[in-house]
Amino acid sequence: MLLIAVVALASRAILSAEPPAHPDPNPTIVFSQFAAGEPIRFVAYGDSRFTDPWVTAGTNPRVRMWLASRIGEEHARVVLLTGDTPYHGAKETDWQEFQKETASWRAQHMLELPTTGNHEVYGGYKEGIANYLANFPAIEGHRYYSALLGSVEVISLDCTGQGAASQPQARWFAAQLDHLPRQVQFLLILYHIPWVADPQTRLLLNVPSGNALVLRDILEARLHRIQAKVVVFNGHLHNYERFVRNGVEYVVTGGGGAEPYPILIRGRSDLYRDTAFPVYHYLTVDIENGKLHAVMWKIKNPDAHNLTVEAKDEFTLIAPPLKPASNAAAKPPARLAH
Repeated sequence: MLLIAVVALASRAILSAEPPAHPDPNPTIVFSQFAAGEPIRFVAYGDSRFTDPWVTAGTNPRVRMWLASRIGEEHARVVLLTGDTPYHGAKETDWQEFQKETASWRAQHMLELPTTGNHEVYGGYKEGIANYLANFPAIEGHRYYSALLGSVEVISLDCTGQGAASQPQARWFAAQLDHLPRQVQFLLILYHIPWVADPQTRLLLNVPSGNALVLRDILEARLHRIQAKVVVFNGHLHNYERFVRNGVEYVVTGGGGAEPYPILIRGRSDLYRDTAFPVYHYLTVDIENGKLHAVMWKIKNPDAHNLTVEAKDEFTLIAPPLKPASNAAAKPPARLAH
């Protein structure tokens, strides 16, 4: 609790800090416990809306708690959260419930790498961001950041800020992509609002948003120079979608327990074709020997007495061979506040 309080105080100072004049191209945080080429198991999911378990409107506490416990049984080393982790980000009690329901993750020392969602600031921006940063000490007070884990890099972007290309986050994102460490075979990007979506979502919810498209354009303009395979994990839609666009896997994983979102019209580009509803789920992502294998695990029947999951989608990516080094080794990462 003392650590959370210290991070909370630091995060309040970060909220008012001026952005750096020149975007830092180095990884924000290096997790040295992950060696290059070492196998890593991730879990990716989001939109849980942790809150008082008596609250059943907008979130399903039974499913939410079961999924959190089930993820603890996957023995992943890293959990990627696609946003809307709390129901009300400004309420400390919602974050306390998150800590309680996910205690098995911390008992196994799972590394939690989150991204902000709109619910992270629900009830008050400053309070919500302060709570968010306090509950994820591993990201060291950064609203957006890059994390180097051996041969994998995770870039998490903040959907609560501005996304125009002239803004600090977008300039920083471009610098990160332009200087991706040579050892990185897989780049995993977290952003709450989808960068690709089905026609129904584009029509009814105006998703992807303009800010999301700016960031997607920054990525796609640099794909010809990025040798790593790229997966973008989004949330926001309480369902599952998967697309391939310009060689990038775009995965919408928002089935963590929030009120389900029915997709009545799946476009032809959506690679997930199952019509069963609801789609409460999470993904396991195993990276080993230059191969990424992801499986989407869906709850069979959320009304059943005993909940179980089944594999409903999967994909595999093979990393290209590493190119010979042409530059000197990168400088140690700076700890800049984002």
